[in-house]
Amino acid sequence: MLRRWSKAVTPICKFGSQSHFNFVKDGTRHSYAGVAPAPTLEDKAQPVVNLDKMFWSKPCSLALPRDSPLRVEDPDYQGIKRFMLKLMMFYSKQSRSIRGANVVYQRIISQVDKPPIYEVFNLEKTFKTTFSLLVLHMWLCLRRLKQEGKEGVEFGQYLYEIYNHDVELRVSKAGVNLLLTKWMKELEKIFYGNIVAYDAALLPEAKSGDFSKVIWRNIFSDDGSSTPDNAASQSVQAMARYARRETSCLTLTDKEALLSGNFMFTSLKNENRSGKERQ
Repeated sequence: MLRRWSKAVTPICKFGSQSHFNFVKDGTRHSYAGVAPAPTLEDKAQPVVNLDKMFWSKPCSLALPRDSPLRVEDPDYQGIKRFMLKLMMFYSKQSRSIRGANVVYQRIISQVDKPPIYEVFNLEKTFKTTFSLLVLHMWLCLRRLKQEGKEGVEFGQYLYEIYNHDVELRVSKAGVNLLLTKWMKELEKIFYGNIVAYDAALLPEAKSGDFSKVIWRNIFSDDGSSTPDNAASQSVQAMARYARRETSCLTLTDKEALLSGNFMFTSLKNENRSGKERQ
């Protein structure tokens, strides 16, 4: 039975800083850390991204325009086909919510699985970093959904179940076929720990640097240290601004766009080359 995402408890906070994973594959223990390796001479020849200039623009709604080709609309069947689908509960509130949650999750993995987010924030694409980014973007959506009260919380549960199934597939693909249940329980603890840590870092009484520290521990750090090193500090600060900005943008995103999945996270395409946001 899946734990309800809305019932996270404080004792799990100790997992909020866990960001190092070890998997046993083919009898060998593999360690996955999240910080990209030192740049080679070829890498250094590429234009340097000025992270300090990113994600300062005014937040805006992430809702897709009505004429956007990226929008996903429910099929509007008529006649006998619509009648039959109604009998099969295709148009019930639950069915609509499940379809909407699937679209929302597709928006999340579209942002997390593609190269730009790793290139912009100088992250190595590993299971650990992808999982950590999945959790961050799930938190962004679940936080916004809570603003819609009971309806949003129920929708969030559907979204969490879709996420949980996807993570199980990803763990299996990474080679963790034995002790899968144990790993899923561990990842669930990390998920809830991260959610609690992110929420706590944005409370009014939180210190100004708390959110950046949580971003560092959960996504960038390979040893759980609380302070970013000099090499990663710029990337950590940029991601903290990105996440804060997305929380504001999602707040400005209307309920219809949110529950139908007709929104897109801020585009990171070409960020690594231009150093400028593309709205």
